[in-house]
Amino acid sequence: MAEYQNIFTSVQIRGEPDLGVPLSPPDSPRESEAFFDYWVGKFGNAQIGPIYLGWSGLSSVLFAFIAIEIIGLNMWASVNWDPVEFIRQLPWLALEPPSAEHGFTAFPPLNEGGWWVIAGFFLTASILLWWVRMYRRARALGMGTHVAWAFASAIWLYLVMGFFRPLLMGSWSEAVPFGIFPHLDWTAALSIRYGNLYYNPFHCLSIVFLYGSVLLFAMHGATVLAVSRFGGEREIEQVIDRGTASERAALFWRWTMGFNATMESIHRWAWWFAVLCPFTGGIGILLTGTVVDNWYLWAVDHGVAPAYPQVFPGTADPGLGGVAQ
Repeated sequence: MAEYQNIFTSVQIRGEPDLGVPLSPPDSPRESEAFFDYWVGKFGNAQIGPIYLGWSGLSSVLFAFIAIEIIGLNMWASVNWDPVEFIRQLPWLALEPPSAEHGFTAFPPLNEGGWWVIAGFFLTASILLWWVRMYRRARALGMGTHVAWAFASAIWLYLVMGFFRPLLMGSWSEAVPFGIFPHLDWTAALSIRYGNLYYNPFHCLSIVFLYGSVLLFAMHGATVLAVSRFGGEREIEQVIDRGTASERAALFWRWTMGFNATMESIHRWAWWFAVLCPFTGGIGILLTGTVVDNWYLWAVDHGVAPAYPQVFPGTADPGLGGVAQ
């Protein structure tokens, strides 16, 4: 019998690998064998495999490989093919989108953003094919498609930043470069250029759902671990047949904040909070520059932010015929 588990210990199952439910044709058999790994078991289930890719999975992996190769080789070329400099400067290297002079051209010159467009095409195809794979695997196993739709929310934000917003702005230059720090620089520059994204109400909602989902997952994970000695990890059973674990968890949260989620509803809360984080963030990015040019001035106009006091005299704007601003 397994000993009581706490925050420092975890149960690692050893036995015959669980190959899952049998699938009928036209699904092909699993493409790898299953095995166990001790260190993986410290973080999750110790069993690795079997792995099933199928046509959508294989296509996704192939397209992702092409995209990464294009991005990596362009970054390597930018440091004159020096492997040491490539590794040293990797966080700062980038594959930049086409400049504004090319607009939203489908085929800009390769060395002027064309490689970025090609890499973006293959990366997007890879992501969409992986979504297809997740959806089809869930349906084949008789599962709900909640995971696929959660992933679709993240894909929405990706497409907004890399395709939908540049399309509406009429220029690939509005898209995000491929790179670690260059991507962060793009975020900071976007906020500065459009009057501080902190005043964007959809950005505010996105942060609410970000921090909220973190809090909900931490509270739920802690609660289940706290009642694991009473079988709290058997949540599905206790949804329909309340046991002492769910009774104690419910009483704890009623004591703490007056009400409690159920063993089922907490997962719905957490799913919605997590899904709405990138979804609302994507809406905020899509509106930036297309509908609202300055989020600070928008906030002042709508009573969200106070106007800065005018310290210096206004200057004449030549574009308005010399009218002082």
